[in-house]
Amino acid sequence: MAHGVSDKNVALLPPSQPAGLIGGHMREFWRDRIAFLTEQAKLGDVSLLRIGPQTAFFINHPDMVRDMFVVNADKFIKGRALQRAKVMLGEGLLTSEGEAHLRQRRMIQPAFHRSRIAEYARSMVEYAEVMANEWKDGDIRDIDREMMHLTLQIVGKTLFSAEVGSDADEIGKAMTTVVSLFNFLVLPYSQWIQKLPLPQSRRFRQARETLDSVIYSIINERRQSGEDKGDLLSMLLLAQDEDDGGTMTDKQVRDEALTLFLAGHETTANAMTWTWYLLSQNREAEAKLHAELERVLGSGGNASVNERASVAENHPVGETPPHLLRREGSPELRVPAMEDIPSLKFTEAVFAESMRLYPPAWAVGRNVAVEHEFGGFTAKPGTLVLSSPFVMQRDPRFWDEPLAFRPERWETRSVKEAGQRNIYFPFGGGVRRCIGESFAWTEGILLIATLARKWRLHLIPDQKIGLNPMITLRPKYGMRMRVERIEK
Repeated sequence: MAHGVSDKNVALLPPSQPAGLIGGHMREFWRDRIAFLTEQAKLGDVSLLRIGPQTAFFINHPDMVRDMFVVNADKFIKGRALQRAKVMLGEGLLTSEGEAHLRQRRMIQPAFHRSRIAEYARSMVEYAEVMANEWKDGDIRDIDREMMHLTLQIVGKTLFSAEVGSDADEIGKAMTTVVSLFNFLVLPYSQWIQKLPLPQSRRFRQARETLDSVIYSIINERRQSGEDKGDLLSMLLLAQDEDDGGTMTDKQVRDEALTLFLAGHETTANAMTWTWYLLSQNREAEAKLHAELERVLGSGGNASVNERASVAENHPVGETPPHLLRREGSPELRVPAMEDIPSLKFTEAVFAESMRLYPPAWAVGRNVAVEHEFGGFTAKPGTLVLSSPFVMQRDPRFWDEPLAFRPERWETRSVKEAGQRNIYFPFGGGVRRCIGESFAWTEGILLIATLARKWRLHLIPDQKIGLNPMITLRPKYGMRMRVERIEK
C-alpha cells in the first residue's frame, strides 16, 4: 500500500452508488426506494448505502439472507423501522426482542394452530360472500379500499370475536394514516421531529388515539364479561407468566392486539389488491383460475379447462370471450371451505405468484448487534442490513422470466422449497418468520375463490399503476376496477 499504510488499517467497504455530501443516499432512497434498491442490486450481492447518519448494507443473495435470518440470527436485532414502530405498536410481537419475543410468540402461537384456522376459515368465507353479494354488475370499485375493509372485518372477528363493521371505515382511515406517516417516523432524527407541533405529528397522534379507543373498548368489554371465547384475545387475557403467575396488563394486551390488528389485515389486503390487478392483466391465468373453481366448487357444464385456458389473442384485456362465459341457467358455484384448499392448487399458485411480484413486506431490515461479515465485507455494530423480497423475487439468477406473472411456475416448484432456498420470503424467515403465515395463506386462497366464483375484475382504462412502498407495498394511485358478474 502507498505511504506505508497496511491492508489491516484500511476498512474494506462494499460498492455503492454516488452519494451526496450531505445526507448520503437519503434523497435518492426516499424518492423511490424500490428503484434505488434495484439499482443497488446491480452493484453485487453486498452493497453500501448511507441514509443520513445511518450506514447500511444491502444484501441480495439467498445465502446471505439465510445467514441473517437463521444461521446468525442472534447477531441481529430489529431494524430502525420496527424500532420506531414502538411509538405505535409498543412492545408487541413485531417489535419485541430476545426472550421477551420468544415468550410472547409461545403464548400467541396456539391461536394460529390448524384447528383454530379451520374455525377462522368460516368467517373468512362469510364476510367475503357478503361483499360478493353487495357488488353490482358494472360497478366501479376502489378495490384497494374494498380489500382493506374486508380483511379488517375478518381479523376483528377471527382474532378478537369483535364485529367492527360499523367502525371499519373509521378504523381503516386511522390505519391508513398510521401507515402513510410511517415513513415520516423512520426519517433520521424523527424521534425529535415527532415532538414538534407539525401536521404529521398531530395526524399520527389522532390516528393512534382512534385505534387505542377501539382496542381498549374491546379489551374492557371482554374483561367485564369474563367470557373465554377461545380466540386470541381470550388467550392474551388469561395468559399467566410462567415464572410468577402474573397476568398481562391492559397495555401489554393492547400492544399485542394492535400489532396483530395491523399486521393481520394490512398485508393480506395489499396482497389481494395486487392479485386482482395481475389477474386483470393476464387473461389466460384468469381463465385457468375460473376453470379450477368450476371443477372444485361445482361444474356448470361450461367450457373445459383447456378451452378456458386457451384465450383467443384477438380479445383485448378487459373483455371476456362470449364462449367462455357461464351459460344461462347453469348452477351457481357453492362457497369454498377449508376442506377445498388442497384442491385449489392453481388458486394457491395465483396467490403465491402475486406475492412473488408484489410482496406486501417489500423490504426487511436488521441492525447489527455483533460484528458480522457478508461476502468479505465487515458490518460493524449499529450497521443496518437490508434485504428485499421484492428485488430477490425478481432476480433472473433464481427465476425464469422473473417479471412475468406465471402461476404455472408453482406447479413444478413448491413454496416451501423456494422458501428453504431463501429466494422467496414474503413472510420473512427464521425465528421471526411471520406467526400468521398459515392464516394469511388460508385467507388469501379462500377470498380469491369466494369472490372469483361470482366476479371478474377489470382495471378501468384510466387507472394508473405505481408502487407506494411504505411499511407495506400499497398501490400508489389506488386500484379502481370494474366488476363483471359471471353469468349463471
